[in-house]
Amino acid sequence: MNRLVWIFIMIFSLSCSLIAQERTDSVFPADDREDLTVSIVTCDPGPDVYELCGHAAIRIRSEKMDSVWNYGIFDFTSPNFIYRFCKGETDYMVYGYRFERFMPAYVRRGSRVTEHVLSLSQEEAGELRKLLQVESLPENRIYRYNYVRDNCATRPWKRINQATERDITLPDTLYYPTFRSEMRHFHRNYPWYQFGIDLALGSGLDFPLAKDEDIFAPPVLAAKIAQGRIGDQPLVKETNVIFPGFYDATLPPTPWYLTPMAAGMLMFVISLGTMFAYIFRKKLWKWWIFIYFLVAGIGGIIVTFLVFVSEHEATSPNLLIFWLNPLQLIVAIGLWLRSWRKIVKVMSFYNIAMAVVLSLLLITHLVIQIVNPAVWPMLLSILPLSLTLVADSGKINKK
Repeated sequence: MNRLVWIFIMIFSLSCSLIAQERTDSVFPADDREDLTVSIVTCDPGPDVYELCGHAAIRIRSEKMDSVWNYGIFDFTSPNFIYRFCKGETDYMVYGYRFERFMPAYVRRGSRVTEHVLSLSQEEAGELRKLLQVESLPENRIYRYNYVRDNCATRPWKRINQATERDITLPDTLYYPTFRSEMRHFHRNYPWYQFGIDLALGSGLDFPLAKDEDIFAPPVLAAKIAQGRIGDQPLVKETNVIFPGFYDATLPPTPWYLTPMAAGMLMFVISLGTMFAYIFRKKLWKWWIFIYFLVAGIGGIIVTFLVFVSEHEATSPNLLIFWLNPLQLIVAIGLWLRSWRKIVKVMSFYNIAMAVVLSLLLITHLVIQIVNPAVWPMLLSILPLSLTLVADSGKINKK
């Protein structure tokens, strides 16, 4: 996982520990005589990868208290956290705490924070508060986080619907057709981050979204509730900008020459050069063949883990496992072992057939999976390399 993500996890975990020590509204008994105001607070995306889709929380306030209910809390110090996180056992928690403690992180990063005051009755507001208080109890607060189906935006929305007897409707319009297309929009200036996601997550991200499934991104949730209805009245009765932020707190676009596509094109050119060097100069660039298949094999270990071990629902099926898999290490190691000559040749024939068939499946959309554009030059690089290995066959370990 991206190093920045783990830095964030450690920093965020420390802040979460401080929050956990200062629980407020979740332990105070509710006063039915209070006039409660319920809001959905949405925070615009920030510059780091874990901030790219923004954040959302529930705010409940009265004259006596001002609380926020945050579903984005997790405990980095829990046993085997990193392994469990990669495996998909992403246990997050909900906490209620003073709203004043919620704001500083977003002010520092320069993200706009907007409050959408909901048209809930006092009975509905009180019911929501009780639901949140019960859910935030130690025995109830942990839930299995899912990036697109059960997160800081979707779970507050479910609780609000649960607390209201009136029907809440959002506009039918889908802002994005698939989970992947929505993620790509918010990750557009971070091509390497999106490239990693596109490699790791398979066809589960590419099925057409059903109504309201696009609200997993807080900015989309904010846009849709602004047009929503509760009963016969608008869902949002007031919108307040709590902090104006900057126009766009995310990083500027990555220069084209530092993108995955540029790296892929360079990889393809070197791979063609490897084949031409063998054809015209009888030179075998073993160093490049070794690097390519070593990286493909190591990447394949990660993809295989995600497909067969991880509980993340979108990691399987993933057609890229036919390309990125641990068997590619056979070629990397076999370059240097004379006794592995035959198995390297078999793997080379496999890779030629795999590249052709996989490309046809993806191009013709016979299977539902959209790959990152940079995958194409990287995947097709295997053809000239494998053709070179087949041609060299019996000489490979003599050079």
